[in-house]
Amino acid sequence: MDIVARIKELKERRNAVILAHNYQNPEIQDVADFCGDSLGLSRKAAETNADVIVFCGVNFMAENAKILSPQKTVVLPEKMAGCPMADMIDGNQLRQLKAEHPAAKVVCYVNSTAEVKAESDCCCTSANAVEVVRAMGDGEVIFVPDRNLGSWVAKQLGRELILWDGYCLTHQRLRPEDVEAARREHSGAQVMVHPECRPEVTAIADTVQSTEGMVHFALETSAQEILVGTEMGMIHRLEREVPGKKFYLIHPGLICPNMKMTTVDKLAKSLETLTPEIQVPEEIRVRAKRALDRMLTI
Repeated sequence: MDIVARIKELKERRNAVILAHNYQNPEIQDVADFCGDSLGLSRKAAETNADVIVFCGVNFMAENAKILSPQKTVVLPEKMAGCPMADMIDGNQLRQLKAEHPAAKVVCYVNSTAEVKAESDCCCTSANAVEVVRAMGDGEVIFVPDRNLGSWVAKQLGRELILWDGYCLTHQRLRPEDVEAARREHSGAQVMVHPECRPEVTAIADTVQSTEGMVHFALETSAQEILVGTEMGMIHRLEREVPGKKFYLIHPGLICPNMKMTTVDKLAKSLETLTPEIQVPEEIRVRAKRALDRMLTI
């Protein structure tokens, strides 16, 4: 049987929903029920009547789905698909940092492990990070794990944050000289980058957007050519949802190898075997969900 037809047959049999992050390979995005960012997908899955959530992404994303849908079976087609940035801080390290700043509120980027979320006061996404940090008040705020997103938030608010020295290996590759070279090659194109990029890159971009924000910006801007500074998988979604405009990846090195581990064969196998299954200990899940709920309240 054709692999796509096999996936659809298994999905019906398992009463499953297939989620694909924006950075997944095109063939995964095309077979998914929903494409988007990690938290938006998890919330979407929680609203469905599916018994099984197949998350084509990386580990923390599948954890998010399990945190919000504990009664559902959550599987990650590639068990080795991790997130180096999320792994740059663990619960013990965050507890130590909290001990050094006992009065500080902790805001953790949703790109973090369930254990880190459980130690945090509130989660945030790249789209709402400024709003969430502002809601924490004027006292000290610890921001983990992404120093680049944290720096972006601090700049927007005109304040200092206590930043953890974590970063996305993929976005960190993009340098100002890459942006300027792309601008010379595509004169008149607008530059759109993700806030996980270096501060010196976001400083020279025309707009700084989350992945969902990139879709909205591309739909609304009058520009016909856009230079994209995020993981290459985003180009496929932009071309599919914003036809008629041209999108160029600023640098060929903007590839996340962990996101590319998932294949249609692995997706089919995970639907057949319901493995690898993601579990989150209940005590951690409840505390992590509290941090996510506080974000949604804000």
